[in-house]
Amino acid sequence: MLLAKTLRSSTFRLALIAIATFGLIVAAIMAYVYFGTLAYVERRVGTVVDHDGFTGMIELAMAAVAALLLVLAGLAAVLVTRRTVGRIEQINATSRAIMLSGLDQRIPLRGSNDEWDRVAENLNQMLDRIETLMGEVKQVSDNVAHDLRTPLTRMRGRLEKAFHAPRNSEADAALIGDTIADLDAVLGMFASITRISEIETRARTGAFRALDLAEIAGEVVELYDAAAEQVATRLSLDGDRAVAITGDRDLLFDAIANLVDNAIKHGRKGGQVTVSCRRADGGALISIADDGPGIPAEQRDHVFKRFYRLEQSRYTPGNGLGLSLVAAVARLHGAEVALQDNAPGLKVELRFRATSAP
Repeated sequence: MLLAKTLRSSTFRLALIAIATFGLIVAAIMAYVYFGTLAYVERRVGTVVDHDGFTGMIELAMAAVAALLLVLAGLAAVLVTRRTVGRIEQINATSRAIMLSGLDQRIPLRGSNDEWDRVAENLNQMLDRIETLMGEVKQVSDNVAHDLRTPLTRMRGRLEKAFHAPRNSEADAALIGDTIADLDAVLGMFASITRISEIETRARTGAFRALDLAEIAGEVVELYDAAAEQVATRLSLDGDRAVAITGDRDLLFDAIANLVDNAIKHGRKGGQVTVSCRRADGGALISIADDGPGIPAEQRDHVFKRFYRLEQSRYTPGNGLGLSLVAAVARLHGAEVALQDNAPGLKVELRFRATSAP
């Protein structure tokens, strides 16, 4: 089976063409040597000597060399093509197994570290990435279904109760208000998903311009000052007075606002939330620190996934999209986002390179 595929492969045909070209060149060289030798002997010895024995010996030697070259070239072509076709068949077999059974199959490596091993390794890494993305899609789908079920169930219950109850203007007004609030929550969730997708496709780089990151941070602190006072949390801003950066003002404002909002909500009641903005290594660094319970180290790589929540029951307010938006904004601006232990609490850092625009 493999030999038949080898003989039908385009690689084998290319090898035959190369061998034929090489053979013509060798034949031309051998002919030149043959006739050149005869001419040389004729000039030195003359015609009185019988050259038949000498000529026959040269012809036999050249025929033997030509036959040997032909056999070796054919054998090399078959072996090389067979090896290539064999590796391609491994990839094809794994591809068929993946299509039939799932993404758990991987292309075997031979440990030769040649170009075929590198191709197989790259394909395996691509399969790993696809499997990870498929898992994330499934998780997002499950979380969306769960988060939509609760408000939709509440709305249906209210409407069913109102349908069977006599009309009452105050009760109807309250019902309409609660239903609108639930619909706003659902629409807000889809708006957040759409916005994150838009950011991840880099569709908003046209709004990039020179900005003062410290000014944006100051506006966010001013906006959330009242919310912090309601829970007796001290919200403060420190660092450099002016930090130049290139980016999208609205997206940066939303990202910083999400981080400050999370710090106020999840920080210790009556605690401290500090926003620090300064120049660093030719770029910019902004950090938001609180003194709450923080995030366990083993979960810090997961909190930027969509709909991920530390509280797995999913009955606390929020939809788990805030940090996903922060991560998307950071990637769009070529920034690095890191979670650190604030002992106690959590510190989130956004570090922008000297050239922030992608």
